This record gives sequence, C-alpha cells and structure tokens, in this order.
Amino acid sequence: MITLLTILGLSFLILGHEAGHFFTAKAFRLKIDEFGFGFPPRMFAKKRGETEYSFNWLPFGGFVKIAGENDTPSGPAELQAVPEEEKKRYFAFQPAWKRVVIIVAGVAINFIIGWLLLSIVFMVGTPQIVVVTGVQANSPAALAGFHEGDVIKGFSGVTNLTEFINARKGQEVSLEVLRDGETVRVSAVPRVEVPAGEGALGILLSQGGTPRQGVFSALYRGLIEAGAIAWMTLKGLYQIVAQLVTKGSLVSGVVGPVGIFSVAQQTGQLGLLYLLQLLSIISINLAVINLVPFPALDGGRFWLILLEKLKGSPVPRKVEAMVNGVGFVLLLLLMVALTVRDVSKWF
Repeated sequence: MITLLTILGLSFLILGHEAGHFFTAKAFRLKIDEFGFGFPPRMFAKKRGETEYSFNWLPFGGFVKIAGENDTPSGPAELQAVPEEEKKRYFAFQPAWKRVVIIVAGVAINFIIGWLLLSIVFMVGTPQIVVVTGVQANSPAALAGFHEGDVIKGFSGVTNLTEFINARKGQEVSLEVLRDGETVRVSAVPRVEVPAGEGALGILLSQGGTPRQGVFSALYRGLIEAGAIAWMTLKGLYQIVAQLVTKGSLVSGVVGPVGIFSVAQQTGQLGLLYLLQLLSIISINLAVINLVPFPALDGGRFWLILLEKLKGSPVPRKVEAMVNGVGFVLLLLLMVALTVRDVSKWF
C-alpha cells in the first residue's frame, strides 16, 4: 500500500507540473495535440475535441504536447506553411510573454502544491517522534546496531529519552526502533563515563512532529516554510555544481530517482502525513530545479526567450535543438550516475 501511495504521490507532482502548462495553454486558446497520463508505451487514448488524452503504461507523471512548442518561427517549412489564421494557436508564434507564462506555469504549480501540502500537514498536525540522525563511532549505540534514520518508539521527545537513558547509566536498556517499516528491539548499555561532546549512548537525536494549527496560521506557516525550502534547495544546487566543477564528484547525500522513491517509501512507513511532508519538499525542489537556467529545463527555455528579446530575433532552431539536446544528455548522465550510486548502496 505504501509503495502504491508513493508511486501515486510522485506521479501527481510531475502530472501537476504538466497540468500547469496544459491549463495555461488552454486559457490562451492554443492548440494542444496530446495530454498524456504516464509515459509510453500507450495503453489507450481518447480524443476529446482536438486534444488526444492518452493513458500510458509507465505511471510516472505525464506530458503535454502543445502545437508548435518545439519549433520557432524560423523552424521547419511545415511550420511556416501553417495558415495565418491558425498561427495564433501555435506556441511558436505566441508573443514572448505568453510563452514565458506557459513555461513558468508548471513551476508555479509545483510550488503551490508544495505549499498546500505543507499547510495540510500543519492543519492536521503530526505526532511527536524521536529520530536518530547520527551514530558516533565506537559508541554503545554503534556496537548495539543503531542506524541513522531509526525512529525510537515510546518517547514523545528528545528530553524524555535523554532523561530515561541518563537514569540508567551502566545498565542495559532495551529500546523499540522503527526501521524500514519494521519494529526491532535494540539493547545497549549507556556509558557511566561519558566522553566530552557525546551522550551516554553516543547517538545524535532529532525531534519531529508539528502541533495542530488553524487554517490561516497553517497557510501562512506553510508559505514561509515553502520559501525556506526553496532557498535551501537553491543553495544545495550551488554546492552540487561547485563540487562537480572543482572536484568532479557528487555531494554526498544527493540521490536520484531510485533514492527518492526509497526515501519516500520509508517515510511513508511513519504515516501518511510524513509522506505528504516529504512530497511537499520534493514538489518545491522540482519547482526550483526547473527554474535553473539549464538547457532542456523550463529555466533554460525561459532564458532562450529572454535572449530572443535581447537580440531582437528568434534563436535559430538548430542552435536551440543542439543546446537542448546537450542539456538533456547531461541531465540523463547525471540521473544515471545517481541511480548507479543509489543501487550500489543495496549491495
């Protein structure tokens, strides 16, 4: 069930992004050839009006095909042959501001989804949990087999757990831990003589959970948190690019599609609200990443339109295709590298 909810949740984020492009293009009365649910191979399709709605076997988001979207007015002869009265319905012939609005709409939807999901979490509230965020080497916790990410059950806060452990120094304590969706029991003996800067067990703890809030308070806090997450994502992207350029390596902790799915699935084991919270973060990340001025991303297309306005003429179709092609290959290589690293952690 958790796996299904994770797939549906991640698909919803991508589908929401494409829906932003779709509905904005519809509002401008552009011709839309296809809106796809999932990715090919195709299961079946149904045509309503001039738009074909396809349902595909790979349930990871969707796509939208707007007439003339991948061509510029300096493009192929068949685009130039479009009747004059029809050109107003083709993406390539729209004024720059309309094309920008359509492109940015997907980003805006992802940010709004992230904001609303965070607000829902704040409205409902989440139970207090204690999470292991680090295990110190050669500590009782390390010897006992505590893992980073373990959720310690039976305690409402870090203070309660710390008091419990400190009251039993030198004695064996047995704690229930939620790990990968299963409850395991871990036993350790807290140290009587505690090294400076460490705890009796040698684990770093973090307290999760949020108290329930009113609707307007939750919406406001959700917006503030969404902005903070966007800013942290931007800083994180800078660090990734800086390390790739200076050291030729990926920052530790960065995961690809497989890693995201695994983290989301594990988070879902804690409860639906925690999964919603993670999906909100992913949605905001998608918004920020898509705004990056990199070829093949929405941000790259935005900057090409800006360049078109600055130089007073469209970027040649061959140049645009080459730039986007190179960008797509680089993104694909990055995804492959991250996926290989994610999968290698299983062995």
